[in-house]
Amino acid sequence: MDKKACPCGSGKEYAACCGPVISGKAAAPTAEALMRARYSAYVKAEIGFIADSCVRAEGQNDIDMEETRKWSEESQWLGLTIHSVTKGGPGDDEGLVDFSALYSRNGLKDEHREVAGFKKVDGKWLYADGKIVATTIVRAAPKVGRNDPCPCGSGKKYKHCCGK
Repeated sequence: MDKKACPCGSGKEYAACCGPVISGKAAAPTAEALMRARYSAYVKAEIGFIADSCVRAEGQNDIDMEETRKWSEESQWLGLTIHSVTKGGPGDDEGLVDFSALYSRNGLKDEHREVAGFKKVDGKWLYADGKIVATTIVRAAPKVGRNDPCPCGSGKKYKHCCGK
């Protein structure tokens, strides 16, 4: 992927797409634009934006910042797919975005599939809630057997090395 290309898959440059939304220089005009910016924020480990773009009661933070940062940084982000959008346009106050975020972490390829709800609060789109859609986890690499050579290159069997 082109380093300047936006991770959200829009085909635009990051500086003309999600970058201004994440940096606070521009507001997301639609629920889908905010969803794309949130995905890009996970790719770039901009966890402050993830927290700030959620609906929450004053003084509350329902996000585990450290776990979110860990998930963001330890994952290899493989792409965002928007399956459908219901409302969420510039003139709406609510919207739904059905999306999948593909990523690989700890040798497992996973799909985070969610129908995300967004609300416009004081003219600004915010993530309100989401319903996870069940998916199947697929290994990114073949499973290492107990008696196979350890993939770390030690020359030992996996069960006597990293498989302990």
